[in-house]
Amino acid sequence: MEALDLARLQFAVTGSLHFLFVVLTLGLAPLVAIMNTRWARTGKPLYERMTRFWGQIYVINYALGIVTGLVMEFQFGLSWSGLTHYAGDVFGAPLAMETLVAFFLESTFLGLWIFGWGRLPKWAHVACIWLVTATAFASAFFIMAANAFLQNPAGAVVQGDRMALVDAVALFTNKTLVFALPHVLGAGLLTGGMVLIGASAYHLRRRTQEVEFFSTSMRTGIVVAAIGITLTVSFGYAQFGGMQEGKFDDNPAAAVPLALMMEAGNLLFMGILLFLLPAMAALPRWRWPHPLLMALTPLPFVLAIFGWLARELGRQPWMVWERLTVADAMTPGLTPGMVTASFTGFAAVLGLLAVVDYVLIARVVRRGPHDLALGATAPEQRSPALSL
Repeated sequence: MEALDLARLQFAVTGSLHFLFVVLTLGLAPLVAIMNTRWARTGKPLYERMTRFWGQIYVINYALGIVTGLVMEFQFGLSWSGLTHYAGDVFGAPLAMETLVAFFLESTFLGLWIFGWGRLPKWAHVACIWLVTATAFASAFFIMAANAFLQNPAGAVVQGDRMALVDAVALFTNKTLVFALPHVLGAGLLTGGMVLIGASAYHLRRRTQEVEFFSTSMRTGIVVAAIGITLTVSFGYAQFGGMQEGKFDDNPAAAVPLALMMEAGNLLFMGILLFLLPAMAALPRWRWPHPLLMALTPLPFVLAIFGWLARELGRQPWMVWERLTVADAMTPGLTPGMVTASFTGFAAVLGLLAVVDYVLIARVVRRGPHDLALGATAPEQRSPALSL
């Protein structure tokens, strides 16, 4: 393969692996915040245990996902310095805001929430997890603003051999951003909801003693998944109204994942709204659909990757639509050997992190809401069973 094709494949693989962490983070953060709020309002031990259990899964996913995000940043300097030179003054602005404002604040509030358990006042502790959710959504906003600029370079003009930002309002109200952001956030809620449904179905199928815990978790997941799939489908179709003319014409590489995402997404939409939501009260007691619910758990992750591939492949051969080609955006002088070396290293690291992430999550899910590290009291912390 040529260096350009290898560089594109490298970014596609690492971007897809990173997005697996992101989409679950966006879905679990508001769910944990809702559970924490219920616990603060009612004082019921059930909601405390739900907050700790699902919160621990969220923390595992967040911690391992940080490294994958750093790898994504490295590639702009390694493989795409042409983009940095030509549009870095515009494209880099929302990326810098995502790192400095959203990411650092999100990490800070998450640290306060984790280590402030039992130390912070009750409602201050709840506020921390809601601020984690808000900053996670803000992070998604800035990332999607940068991506929307590549799709539609609004708010910038060409000055010499570079692009310059002249209208920040236009950059952050880009027509491709307005509909894409709710679509992505809806996909996150769908993913988080389906993880709750699948994990709860696993335990209820095995006739767990924690019937109330996983019945409540399943019903919560169904409601959130219904909201998420509605946002995803409705804003997914709305995106076509702001799409550049001819984006998917004669482009089967983008049309195939787009068609697969739309067909599978529509089927999931009908399944959740026509079956899961009406049967929500009785579904925890019905054992026969539980294997299907477990099997459907990975589907939102697959659909998210298909959607990302369709969005990015549809832009080809442009890196910045009708301004900069992908070939011109690549770093000059790269050889296939250089890209292969970095590709192998990045893919190995991110692949290993993804495997570790889901192995740890699977272990927590399989064990259930017992011996949790998050929010453990002093006697629990001394227990030898308290480990991942």
